[in-house]
Amino acid sequence: MRTVGIIGGGASGLAAAITAASEKTVRVFVLEHQEKAGRKLLSTGNGRCNLTNENMSPSFFRSREPEAVKTVLKCFGYEETIRFFHGLGLMTKSKNGYVYPRSAQASAVLHTLRQEAERLGVQIHTGVHVAEIRQKRGKFLIYAGGKAYDADRVLLSAGGKASPVLGSDGSGYTLAKQLGHTLVPVMPALVQLKVHSCPLAKAAGMRIDAGVRILVNGKSAAGDRGELLLTSYGISGIPVFQVSRFASGALREGKRVQAELDLLSDLSEADFFQYLICQKRNRGELPASAYLSGVFPDKLVPCLLSLSGISARRKVKEISEDKLRYLACQCKHLMLQIEADNGFDNAQVCAGGVSLKEIDCRTMQSRLVKGVYLTGELLDADGICGGYNLQWAWATGCLAGRAAAQAEEIRKVRK
Repeated sequence: MRTVGIIGGGASGLAAAITAASEKTVRVFVLEHQEKAGRKLLSTGNGRCNLTNENMSPSFFRSREPEAVKTVLKCFGYEETIRFFHGLGLMTKSKNGYVYPRSAQASAVLHTLRQEAERLGVQIHTGVHVAEIRQKRGKFLIYAGGKAYDADRVLLSAGGKASPVLGSDGSGYTLAKQLGHTLVPVMPALVQLKVHSCPLAKAAGMRIDAGVRILVNGKSAAGDRGELLLTSYGISGIPVFQVSRFASGALREGKRVQAELDLLSDLSEADFFQYLICQKRNRGELPASAYLSGVFPDKLVPCLLSLSGISARRKVKEISEDKLRYLACQCKHLMLQIEADNGFDNAQVCAGGVSLKEIDCRTMQSRLVKGVYLTGELLDADGICGGYNLQWAWATGCLAGRAAAQAEEIRKVRK
């Protein structure tokens, strides 16, 4: 019986291990450098683990090879993911298309994966850091911790660089390059953005429904809408995460990046201006500090007044129409200068990675080294928030695990 060695015990690695071992034609082992496999899963979906999404489309992924992403999702999409987990005994539930474990606990997903791997006889070695992979006489030697593990097939599922505290240290990229693979530049994605001299810093902690648009050298690159979180250093929240990869990439290319905030995305600028005129007429004796108290959180109002050149102590009736027009414009088109993303330490995933040109995306086998398969975040594909990055992990892991196990069986039959 031949052996499949998997480097990395995260989402894609565990999915690959279970799928390969289910074929019952190979022995499977996993080398994980953390003390426990799958630790990063516990933080996904705010601890609820958003497994996948009913609305599954390649358009929700970013890659330099979009056709390759389509191939993966065609081979293993939403339906296959649901069958995979239901087959392991995990019940799921959907909320607006977002799929979670029925218990709404990420720990249930991790327990299910670990339990199934154990049942199938997968050997999981933890606290093991892989330093090198070599080929020798048709086999692979995986060197880790002064020991060599031999395997007939190797799956590289070591993850990216996002959230290193949870185990993603970027070592998988080094191993991939040792094997001859090239990398699309790796950068943080689904990450907060830092603002130069942030004018909203005093409103840190406030959440507001808003539109966010990224401008690169003055041209629109991406946009989204949702609950924006203001921080002392800049902006965060789901809509920021969704567009952050475009800011990260442009910043690394030395381009000028701005974020345009629409703090009243359900109201036109003209309608809001008329509201301000009406308030001036009806509440003219009030100080400007009370002018917007019925529209925005109290901590945000002074920031907006300051940006518009309006003194908080000034009476509303004394504010000119030009100032009110400018205030309306600021609320609808607030421009922030983005100076940096918040780094790999705070990113949920990475953009970039091993080029999908070098992968057969029907099996996830390397086109450069036969018998090597690559999965998950290590590859140049990242999804938006909503279960898409875990879908990529399950899909690539299961495709690679099945292909690696069946390839061994085909070889054995041919003999």
